Amino acid sequence: MNQRFFILLTAALLFFQAQAQSPAGPEKIAYGTNEVLDYRVHYGFIDAGKARLEVDPSLRTIGGRTCYRVLGTGRSVGAFDWFFKVRDHYESYIDVETLQPWMFIRKIEEGNYRKHQQVKFDHRRATATSEKKTIRTPEKVQDIISAFYYARTLDMSQAAVGDTFSIQCYLDDETFPMVIKYAGKQKVKTSAGQFRCIVFKPYLLEGRVFKEKEGMTIWITDDDNRVPVRAEAEILVGSVKMDLVKFSGLQHPVALLKK
Repeated sequence: MNQRFFILLTAALLFFQAQAQSPAGPEKIAYGTNEVLDYRVHYGFIDAGKARLEVDPSLRTIGGRTCYRVLGTGRSVGAFDWFFKVRDHYESYIDVETLQPWMFIRKIEEGNYRKHQQVKFDHRRATATSEKKTIRTPEKVQDIISAFYYARTLDMSQAAVGDTFSIQCYLDDETFPMVIKYAGKQKVKTSAGQFRCIVFKPYLLEGRVFKEKEGMTIWITDDDNRVPVRAEAEILVGSVKMDLVKFSGLQHPVALLKK
């Protein structure tokens, strides 16, 4: 479940990638070291899990390139943890200059399912290599964590309600398209406060996990931080919602209407 929501958060912000030719200048960088975003995941009325996205305080060097180390973690909680334990861990090492990933690590423990994977990207040769195989990748390919952060730096000032865009992303030794529709602006309230938000509807894989093609909505702060505030999805059995509950280390004033 947490794995799906990391993908959904990425899908929402991939919309920005289609709207711009290049990242914003340094004065508009959307994130930096020490940023932490905490979320609560609800399955129907059940408090089912929590997730965190954070940028490590220290920069790292991968293949001679200076990188952010970004962590994504998710786990089940309470009664939900008794019958379906989730312990998910993601790492992405993102080039400070190009905002492209050089390495991606995924360690998934969901019920009886286990998957550990390490992927190395070679943007010069346009390849991604895991323990199983090497595949060709499209230009500026992103993993599901790095895409979230890359997309946050891009300009979407020309977007119009109803616009749709198709984006390529890497996961499980393949690339796949995500189609995102811009749906306007709304105010959203969570335990972290009331926010001014931009609204998106990713097109989903109908019939496999989700009930319908446009069965999910994501709200993102309408400011230079571009932080996801809420994600809701109708799945085959019930519904899932994830809300922002705490944040720190943001680079810009947040579109917070009231706490």
